[in-house]
Amino acid sequence: MSRSNEKETKKEKLKPQYDTRGSIWHRWDPHLHCPGTILNDQYKGENALNDFLTRIEESDPLIKVLGITDYYSIDMYERVIEEKLNGRLPNVALIFPNIELRFGVETASGKPINGHILVSPDDHNHIDETKRFLSNLEFIYNKEKYRCSREDLIKLGYKCDKALKDDRAALATGTIQFKVSYTQLFKEIVGSSWAQKNILLGVSGNTTDGTSGLKKDASFNATRTEIERHANIIFSSQPKQREFWLGKGIASMSDLNEKWGGTKPCLHGSDAHGNNEVGKPALERYTWVKGDLVFESLKQACIEPEERVIIGPICPDSGSTSKIIQELNLDNASWLQTSTLKLNSGLIAIIGARGSGKTALADFIAAAGYALSPQLTSGSFIKRASNLIEDEKATLTWTNGESTYNWLRSVTMEDILDSPRVQYLSQQFVEDLCSAEGLTDKLMEEIERVIFQAHRIEDRLGASNFDELLEIRSANSKSSRQRNEEVLRNISSDIMEEYERKDSLPQLRKAFSEKKSAIENDIKVRQALVGKGKEKRESELSLVSSAVDKVRLTLDAARKRHLALLALQSTISSLLNTGLPNQTQKIKQDHRNAGLTDLQWRNFDLGFAGGVEELLIDSIAEAVTNIESVQGTTPIPMMDNSESYLDNDQDIETYSYNVLFSELKRLQLLIGIDKENTKKYSMISDRITKNETAASKLQEDIGLADGAIERIIALIDQRKSAHREVFQSIVEEERELKGLYEPLMENLKSQTGTLSKLVFYVHRMVDVEAWATEGEELLDLRKAGPLKGKGTLAQAAAEYLKKNWESGSAEEVAQSMELFRSKYNEVFFQHAPVLKTDRVAYRAWIKKLGDWLYSANHIQVTYGIEYDHLDIKQLSPGTRGIVLLMLYLAIDKEDDRPLIIDQPEENLDPKSIFDELVPIFRTAKHRRQIIIITHNANLVINTDADQVIVATCKEHLPNKLPPIAYASGGIENPEIRNSICEILEGGEAAFRERARRLRINF
Repeated sequence: MSRSNEKETKKEKLKPQYDTRGSIWHRWDPHLHCPGTILNDQYKGENALNDFLTRIEESDPLIKVLGITDYYSIDMYERVIEEKLNGRLPNVALIFPNIELRFGVETASGKPINGHILVSPDDHNHIDETKRFLSNLEFIYNKEKYRCSREDLIKLGYKCDKALKDDRAALATGTIQFKVSYTQLFKEIVGSSWAQKNILLGVSGNTTDGTSGLKKDASFNATRTEIERHANIIFSSQPKQREFWLGKGIASMSDLNEKWGGTKPCLHGSDAHGNNEVGKPALERYTWVKGDLVFESLKQACIEPEERVIIGPICPDSGSTSKIIQELNLDNASWLQTSTLKLNSGLIAIIGARGSGKTALADFIAAAGYALSPQLTSGSFIKRASNLIEDEKATLTWTNGESTYNWLRSVTMEDILDSPRVQYLSQQFVEDLCSAEGLTDKLMEEIERVIFQAHRIEDRLGASNFDELLEIRSANSKSSRQRNEEVLRNISSDIMEEYERKDSLPQLRKAFSEKKSAIENDIKVRQALVGKGKEKRESELSLVSSAVDKVRLTLDAARKRHLALLALQSTISSLLNTGLPNQTQKIKQDHRNAGLTDLQWRNFDLGFAGGVEELLIDSIAEAVTNIESVQGTTPIPMMDNSESYLDNDQDIETYSYNVLFSELKRLQLLIGIDKENTKKYSMISDRITKNETAASKLQEDIGLADGAIERIIALIDQRKSAHREVFQSIVEEERELKGLYEPLMENLKSQTGTLSKLVFYVHRMVDVEAWATEGEELLDLRKAGPLKGKGTLAQAAAEYLKKNWESGSAEEVAQSMELFRSKYNEVFFQHAPVLKTDRVAYRAWIKKLGDWLYSANHIQVTYGIEYDHLDIKQLSPGTRGIVLLMLYLAIDKEDDRPLIIDQPEENLDPKSIFDELVPIFRTAKHRRQIIIITHNANLVINTDADQVIVATCKEHLPNKLPPIAYASGGIENPEIRNSICEILEGGEAAFRERARRLRINF
């Protein structure tokens, strides 16, 4: 092999390796010494280096990156690189120099603080440049300057210890004595464009030889802060140190930015000085870095320390769920130049010029994940290309080894294959949900779906969606409200009836008096029809007539009772056959979730306490017997009219009606009443009977009217109680709704930043104006008084009722209503629109007034969503889109399927994208795989996208699909970074701004 070819082969072995999957977690050991290290070399044996390399090659977990460490030197780094070029360390993709040095500042333990210069090996001339940079560092001893070079360190060693005999010992002594001025080091880095581009500065954070060793002496506070502020990296494995440098410890994020120059990654290596330590840090505190196996990944870790560096025993993505797509394959697609595409498990950004195939890629993934057909719109690639699609087949390979696939020409049949395995939010879908036309039903359905999913399965009460759960949880309160509102309406009618009874009392008493006078007059008239000289017969006739009248009343009452019993029997028969079974069935249906068996439900069959059917049969039979007994049989006519049908020893009122009537007829004949008087006598007797019946009914009515006031008072109390129960039902419904939203509200309470702006609320919506308007229609607002003119009633309601209507307890609402009534009860009557003399109209008005006053139709329990103190209905379409993404990305934790979003930044200004969307995506990518199509640089760079896929499309050919290609990688890949800068507006500026504060060159 020629020297040039050999050189190219060696260069190929050291060439940076970029993974098309983008940023992947790998194990790094950024701090370990190899055999031949200048100080504390504990490696033993002739094959020490071979053993060292073997241990790295056999490390578990496998080490992919090495930071070869030595003091003030890269000699050992060069030695390991040579071994790599000779075929060793085949799995190690990156080796970089870690130059350890000592600052001229001692800790409380008397140890100098350790610093580390980490050098990028990307520059092919980095070895010479590193040596040149080190040679600029100086140490003054005995008025002589010594540079940080092998030659000067040896000279310094001999100068310090004249007893030394060999250069190796002198080098070790010189290394121990050489101390670096941290101010000079910072100045050299700032003053060198090469250093700024290729050097990262680290400092030990421990208490023995790190900056933490200065904390006991307050006089070193400024020194410690200055050293740490200039460092890019803290070497420490302590969890508290990591929390501190991420802004999660005693120093806030703003403190870190102000005093220490921002957050910093903590790295930890095995710091091996002997074979038994190689790749084996204490407590298995391995360093995991997310990114390509290149030095640029370490720079990205300085910018994103929390996202890209973890210290722990296992790889951070080892717990990935099975719901992650590993690979997409397109078969039979000759027009697709990239038929296989490996996918990252985190955030994937698809970028490209317009028409480059970005949406096509999203469509392919959605099709193979059975989620495309609902998103097929005029903007989708597969819809537009439907005439040219033939046998193309999209296949997804998942982390659990499973595959799902679909033919692009038949994606509309996907619902028969499986349920959607991915969630696809096309641009059209989001626009439809968040349109400017107002809050759509579809958006509310999505919100309610997320709310439902926020509940644990065991708390969903068997419901399959939000509406079902809401119905189950609010059924009791709504049913109670309906019952009590019906009770209120019935009580209002009952009160009016009682008032009518009360007001009718004088008329009833007058009518009763008139009936009694009429009866007395008729008795006198009837007596006058009897001829003179027949006083004894007349006395008997009067006695029998009175008895007939009484028995007739008894007979009428017996017949009425019989008819009433027959009607009751019919009613009971209907109830037993249909009414009660239907009511039982309704109860069973309304409470079907009670979980009772059919046998248990039989205990709820409605019936009567006793045997009513038998009771009625017996009572009807008794009534018939009673009628027959009272009526009696007609006696056989006497041969001699002088002979009575009655026995003198028997009480006259114990005879039956027919016997008494026969005796009445006999006496009339004996007295000699002529036919004309006989008719009159009979008519008067009938009238007496009717008036006595009417008088008896009037007496009953008078008794009822006498008790009306007491019943009115009781009914008013019942109305107050029913009104209170209506509001208790409203309070219960409100409580149930709050319970329904509780998991989501608790989730939001714990959130910070963008998510803290999202609030779900449940409250009573009170339409005071509607209630007042209904009341004003019942009043004459033209009359002088407190309620004259429109709007006065609404003001009164707002003053006395509104507050408790909106947030008060049932008791508080009842108290405020009583206060309102005591204030305005008489005022209402002053503004009555009808005259009191028109009793019918006046009573009807009073009933309507009562129904309105105690109504609750103007109060509804509702829920809503606020974002940044604005109701969702008032938000712009773009901000609604933010809320929707919050639901999908941050709150809907039940759904862990891959999420594809086409242009989430649509309709948003750059500030909103940076402030609102970026934090959401940064958090959500840890929970589910996310794929976004975007034109916005911030959504790629500041979200620290794990993989960027660049779509390109060549010239379209007639009647053929255009050639489409996809290139992919992480943002640490220079080709990907260049594409971002070329394609996305503001891409280069975003990169520069992101790295600016860390003094890392773009």
